[in-house]
Amino acid sequence: MTTPIRLAILGATGSIGRQALDVVRAHPDRLRVVALGANRNIDQLRDLALEFPTARTALGPSALVALATDPDAELVLVATPGVAALRATVAALEDGKRVALANKEVLVAAGHLVRRLSGGAGDRLRPVDSEHSGLWQCMAGEKIAQVRRVALTASGGAFRDVPIEALAGVTPEHALRHPTWRMGPKVTIDSATLVNKAYEVVETHWLYGLPYDRIDVVYHPESLVHALVEYVDGSVKAQLAEPDMRLPIQYALLWDRVPSPAPRFDWTADRSLHFGAIDLARYPCFSVVLETAHSGDLGAMIGISAADEIAVERFLRGDIPFTDIAPTLRRGAELGKNKHAGPEPDLEEILAIDAAVRAALDKTAVFA
Repeated sequence: MTTPIRLAILGATGSIGRQALDVVRAHPDRLRVVALGANRNIDQLRDLALEFPTARTALGPSALVALATDPDAELVLVATPGVAALRATVAALEDGKRVALANKEVLVAAGHLVRRLSGGAGDRLRPVDSEHSGLWQCMAGEKIAQVRRVALTASGGAFRDVPIEALAGVTPEHALRHPTWRMGPKVTIDSATLVNKAYEVVETHWLYGLPYDRIDVVYHPESLVHALVEYVDGSVKAQLAEPDMRLPIQYALLWDRVPSPAPRFDWTADRSLHFGAIDLARYPCFSVVLETAHSGDLGAMIGISAADEIAVERFLRGDIPFTDIAPTLRRGAELGKNKHAGPEPDLEEILAIDAAVRAALDKTAVFA
């Protein structure tokens, strides 16, 4: 009989955390929760403590590192958004644990550091994003040297059909109604701006060691094809599944093929799949992030990550229009540019750059 994997979940009350617990409930013989952390939802965390009475629970961002290094945990699911999860991710890897990573900002701000500690996507660093899980599944058993290029698919988010001239007036309520995925507010807004897809390009670079010119993004509104891999002989593999995050979450947690609570793909259904180029005029944030990534300035990428968190918060509060997010990102990149001593900032430098950019943007907001 297989011993259950001892699992710590950071962000247990969020969208990814809740769906991960669905997977745990479906496979109690394969997964045992030993630690649960939440940022602020004490009521939901209390309910989970009653359901999983042997699990250690903690509330607040300061508890993340302690949970990530819990001596009883062997696999840590990082499902908290933002760069606040970076220190916990690094601590878990340094502690010898496996990490299932559902946080985008960790690799955007510190991909070089995480890759050095983990070696990239694999048993020690397991991608949870549906696109990166799709890439990994398509490349299983293949040689990375034989991969010519890869493609991530993008749904286009909540505003894909809104006239460009009307984007300045869209509301947070509209932005949070994603057409295909069920996600938390930060990543849902990032989907509307396509920041999330540009971030996924950066993540792909660090997870698989691919240069940026071999990573494409394809518009695909149905969200059924999650990733494509073209090999040097011209063959293309695609990973398809109904848009349900429990499938890639389960693959990351179990690193195995077993029945899933996610719905099955119905290939007898009469439906079409559409693909196309990204409309750069509609998604200026996408261009800002990718231009910065291609520049190779890691400080600027940290600045973008910090600026995006601030811009999304301001938009959700109604402080800025949707169209102000892209200029905020560009300002964040400028503030973070060349702000580290060596070619690759260490953990403390990363966190210092992040804090400095946030402080500068807060000052701009106060005195603008």
